Amino acid sequence: MDERLVAADAALKAGRLDEAIDLMIPVIREDPGQPVHIHRVLLTQLYKRARFAEGAEWGAAGLERYPRDLDLLNLTGVMLRKLKRYPEALARLDVAAKLAPNNTAVLSNRGNVLLDLDDGVRAEPVWTRLVRGDPRNAELLRQLGRSLQKQGKLAAAKSRFRQALALQKTLVEAWMDIIAIANEEQDPAEAQSLLEKALAANPDSQKLHEVRIILMRRAQENRRVDAYLSELVERMPDTAWVHFQLGATIGDYDRDRANVHLRRATELAPDNLDYLVSFIESLERTRSGDEGGHIEAAYQLVERALALKPTSPGQFKVLNEIMIRVCAFDDIPRLGDFKSLGRGWATTNRHTALLKHLAHVKTLDDRYELLEQHAIWGRKAEADAARNPVRHPAPRTPDGKIRLGLMSSDLRAHPVGYFAQPLFDNVDPRFELYVYSFYQGAQADRMQQYFASKSTAYRWNPEISSPNAAQMIADDQLDILIELGGTTHMNRLDLMAYRAAPRQASWLGYPHSAGLSTIDYLVTDPYNTPPKRDLLLETPLIMPHTWIALGRAVFTDAHEIKPGVPQDRSGLITYGTANNPHKYNREMFEVWARVLRETPGSRFMFVRPEGGTASFRRNVLAEFERGGVAGDRIVFSTVRGAHMPFYNEIDISLDTFPLTGGTTTTESLWMGVPVISLIGEAFYERLSYSILANSGLADLASDSIDGFVRKAVVLAGDRARRLELRHNLREMVRSGPLGQTGQFAQDFYDLIAKTVLAPA
Repeated sequence: MDERLVAADAALKAGRLDEAIDLMIPVIREDPGQPVHIHRVLLTQLYKRARFAEGAEWGAAGLERYPRDLDLLNLTGVMLRKLKRYPEALARLDVAAKLAPNNTAVLSNRGNVLLDLDDGVRAEPVWTRLVRGDPRNAELLRQLGRSLQKQGKLAAAKSRFRQALALQKTLVEAWMDIIAIANEEQDPAEAQSLLEKALAANPDSQKLHEVRIILMRRAQENRRVDAYLSELVERMPDTAWVHFQLGATIGDYDRDRANVHLRRATELAPDNLDYLVSFIESLERTRSGDEGGHIEAAYQLVERALALKPTSPGQFKVLNEIMIRVCAFDDIPRLGDFKSLGRGWATTNRHTALLKHLAHVKTLDDRYELLEQHAIWGRKAEADAARNPVRHPAPRTPDGKIRLGLMSSDLRAHPVGYFAQPLFDNVDPRFELYVYSFYQGAQADRMQQYFASKSTAYRWNPEISSPNAAQMIADDQLDILIELGGTTHMNRLDLMAYRAAPRQASWLGYPHSAGLSTIDYLVTDPYNTPPKRDLLLETPLIMPHTWIALGRAVFTDAHEIKPGVPQDRSGLITYGTANNPHKYNREMFEVWARVLRETPGSRFMFVRPEGGTASFRRNVLAEFERGGVAGDRIVFSTVRGAHMPFYNEIDISLDTFPLTGGTTTTESLWMGVPVISLIGEAFYERLSYSILANSGLADLASDSIDGFVRKAVVLAGDRARRLELRHNLREMVRSGPLGQTGQFAQDFYDLIAKTVLAPA
């Protein structure tokens, strides 16, 4: 026998498994004809050491020599399953099952892979056979229940789970399975009852405590979760999962405290990827203190997260968002491609990530793919809502009023609130306004209070489940419900899937079709309505002039415009942007750099909080240098909120594309700074064009890259026009459709009335 195999045997007996593996591998590599038991031993040890990729490789090598060896087939299938290579695993186990149709280990492994593939139909006979052979095995009964559940046979699945629990009350996974069915059936009372029984039988189970937390979260009872977990933290101060769950719960309303607990979770469990990713996400969302420093700290944790090999769409979502935030364009492909990432988010209910996808479409096929990604989420949301449909009350007594519902958690001091304000300033007497907010903040700000005062009903419910919220809306007997938030943070787009109102529409808060077939309309205008109507899932409700108007809360003369043009004060042309980095991409930077190259002596200013982030500055400078523009021509003004005065330092704003500016475009024009924009095919590529056209500046929008560059360079050389705009643009905006808020409100209410009163 080869001396290395003798040494490997000794190492195995001494428990030095890695040493034994490293001795065996070169022996088999040199002579694949080693006896089959040597191959089996190697695979067994690779499995024990969780070296699954090597196990799959050496399993395949062994099977080339011994293609009908049952143990090699079974072990290789298990390794492939661990690698989530399910079709390959199934192929190996299918062969094994034909060789040994009564081998319970092979059957169990094959059944597990079928469940991994969500193939309940083929899994059911496998587990049925195993249960017949061992009818008092609780785990086998549970797996049979899972195969039934995956087919939608919920009653039969529950019966099997109950049988399993009757045999083994400590089988926590079976409790979780039957609770999941209660949730799937939208029966929170049954889920809660089952959970109490489960905890009584397993009082120290982390998994069941986490299920309890999930159920409370699903009911939007975050304060109850906070109290529950705060008590657990006192009892278990060094338990990582408790800190993690508490931090994940309170982030929306107490970000600094969330960071304390998430940091502690990562300290207690440094190799837990979920904890680390949640901490990264929380740091990236922290607005207090040194925002740029928080962003940098989050980004510096990305490599550590990647080393832990993320695989879930949720993990990819967070990592993608921080990479985008610092313009780390070279990192993003490490997570996946446009299609796989988007569909992963859509299928796992992480549709909020799709907003960050808009800036990365390149082709017409990409635009249609993005529509499909939204629709994938929409179909799932509608299927979920159908399991617990709302009960529509009898038609209300006609009173001559149109009940208009506006649903948004951003009807407060927020851009959505600023643009919606004209509707509240000019409430049409034909209408009653019903407002629905799920904002997680503790107190209402002044704008929120104002909106409430102008509404017939203002329903602010931060802790209400989706079925209950949908029923609340249905009980208000609206004529039409308009959502204003889309997939953005803290908004409850899923409520539109319940069809709580006979007509439903989207407006304002999200620059793309939401993805739900239950949303009938999208409010647009003649300029931003896509020429290709199939780039919208909804029917456009086209306003006569503009789809937005400028609310008085922000667009006031309190924002001073300095006389003259910035060029006169700085001695050079300053281009700039205040747009969010989620609208940036490499192609856009190439065009911006070209503009600077063709405007000798010019510079570019970023008015963004990310300016305080070292990685953002480094990556942005690298993009401009890639385009032939020296880094000393780029200026970063680090600011959040109080950014309007910085427009006094910018001569011309360069718009982002394909996702254009919206709020930033209106702010720039209000401060007398013209905007150069690129007109694209989709709705989100035409927002600035609408704003410019409604301000008398349609000529500053181009439908080509060359035209974009040419317009910017020509305007940079036209000091007289820039001076005239600096002094008069605000009045141009004020006197045009954007500034005529009363007329805008009338147009809006007329459009909605026409829609509501039209025959169904």
